[in-house]
Amino acid sequence: MDLVLVRHGEPVRLTAQDTGGEAADPGLTPRGHEQARRLAEWLAPEHFDALIVSPKRRALETAAPVADVLDLAIKIDDSIVEYDAQADHYIPMEELRASNDPRLLAMYEGRWDEFGAEPPEAFRARLRDALDTIVAGHAGQRVLAICHGGVINVMLAIILDLERHLWFDPAYTSISRVIASRGGVRSVATVNESGHLVGIRQIP
Repeated sequence: MDLVLVRHGEPVRLTAQDTGGEAADPGLTPRGHEQARRLAEWLAPEHFDALIVSPKRRALETAAPVADVLDLAIKIDDSIVEYDAQADHYIPMEELRASNDPRLLAMYEGRWDEFGAEPPEAFRARLRDALDTIVAGHAGQRVLAICHGGVINVMLAIILDLERHLWFDPAYTSISRVIASRGGVRSVATVNESGHLVGIRQIP
């Protein structure tokens, strides 16, 4: 089966003050909605048997135009939610990098408890189970999964047998493709496809 992993579009920045201490669940920015529209157009020629989506708003808003173009029902899958789903803020990675935010180093070093996230090994175990379940439940099919950067990092790391959890930077609405054979062999076909985003920087 083919599993096509897509990161959500650019989300709105939320601080703990914005969320009142509740779990942050931002929607997409105008740029993020445009990214989702371009993603849908890019995927339109392809056939998919199922569309599974993280329950987070940024993933669902990314999935909406894709579901319309592909004429697929959205199936919410809690197993592919991000590791920081319960964090009370959402600060885009590009902002963390630009400001050299200490949370960025904590992410890379696996100290996820410092910002209220799921422990790395628990997250990896959850995604290993999620990957096994998706593959087993869709033999011979093509599945599109719209989720998160951390989810894609770790799922691919599992397949590639990499110890590092966060090892590359998926672009917003980027596409990574996994092939799983009936014999149990899994391989990564592509990583971080972003041809549909050409010219996206012109959008305010």
